[in-house]
Amino acid sequence: MTPIAADKAHCWHPFTPMADWCAPEHDPLVLVSGEGALLRDSEDREYIDGNSSIWTNLHGHRHPRIDAAIRAQLDRVAHTSFLGFTNPPAAELARQLVALWPAGTLTRVFFSDDGSTAIEVALKMALQFWRLREQPQRRVFVSFRDAYHGDTLGAASLGGIGMFQGAFNHGLEVTCLPELAALEQVDAETVAAVIIEPLIQGAAGMRLWPHGLLRELRRWCDERGVFLILDEVMTGFGRTGTMFACEQEGVVPDFIALAKGLTGGYLPLAATLTTERVFEAFLGGPERALYYGHSYTANQLGCAAALASLAIFREEKVLAELQPKIARLTALLAELRRDPRVHEVRQCGFIAGIELRRADGTPFPADARTGARVCLAARPHGLLTRPIRDTLALMPPYCITDTQLAQSVEALAKGIAEICGPA
Repeated sequence: MTPIAADKAHCWHPFTPMADWCAPEHDPLVLVSGEGALLRDSEDREYIDGNSSIWTNLHGHRHPRIDAAIRAQLDRVAHTSFLGFTNPPAAELARQLVALWPAGTLTRVFFSDDGSTAIEVALKMALQFWRLREQPQRRVFVSFRDAYHGDTLGAASLGGIGMFQGAFNHGLEVTCLPELAALEQVDAETVAAVIIEPLIQGAAGMRLWPHGLLRELRRWCDERGVFLILDEVMTGFGRTGTMFACEQEGVVPDFIALAKGLTGGYLPLAATLTTERVFEAFLGGPERALYYGHSYTANQLGCAAALASLAIFREEKVLAELQPKIARLTALLAELRRDPRVHEVRQCGFIAGIELRRADGTPFPADARTGARVCLAARPHGLLTRPIRDTLALMPPYCITDTQLAQSVEALAKGIAEICGPA
């Protein structure tokens, strides 16, 4: 049985209409290898990884530093339980993550598996903290319209996008900071935490927040004794041009969720960082412990990969080297803006969203799946990426060359022309 036949017979893909996928005429792309910013399929065709393998890969595929770290760890042990035990790479990774923040701010690290579970950890910690501090009325979480924080039950309950949310919305949703500020004090006293994707909302279509909003949100939380949770699953580790997006507004949260790029895009691993104040509330008898954890928490291979990724940031001066590429991307996108089908280009560091509409400014019909068809049309021109509805996402690995970056934007331009017709 071929890989495609086996896949269609037995696999169930995320966010995928499976009737279309399993149709006899559909020929799935089988990715078999990669190097740097490039991926190759089973037919030996080469593509630029235009969305960093769903926003995870930072330094490129088969980076020798991460490859070597994983191989070295395999010579010791692949995985050991973190429930009642520890291991050297996890302890060192926690130390290095804490060292990325101002001294005495975020001092504790709880490991999990992915972005959704990193958010779940923050939610559970916040709720239990307030119960332990005898303020059980603080059980409301405030999130923002069009937010996406993951697919597990708690994370999905805070999402503002219907297709991800289902029937699980148990938080308070606001659209903007003035609406949050208008909450009566009695309402604010029931709030456990506010959660936000800093600077830019990902699944909402790469929507940018107004400058200064995050700083004002931190002030609002401080004035009311409310926790601030930052979801930097997408934005963390350099995506916005700084190590963490919140640095650009001088904000340190009470909780931050990290995943995706934590291991350089190699292995599932997540981390929730919080303060000593939160940690100390859980000290005492067994009844105060946080009863939450996963079998692969702090797995040694993932921690070794993450340590190697952080070493690459230091040794290869990744953030400094990224700045001219961000400027180059801005210049290339300026050319794309001239296309009348490009309604808006939204960029935050090395993240770009290109929203398509008809030339008259009206949206394309949803059932036309214009964004998806444009991305498919870009494949023969050497680019792999996925849209968010009719917003084309472009966020390649940091190692991409200027030539590859230009090819990526050109592939999108050709895809737009082929699917949307003459300008």
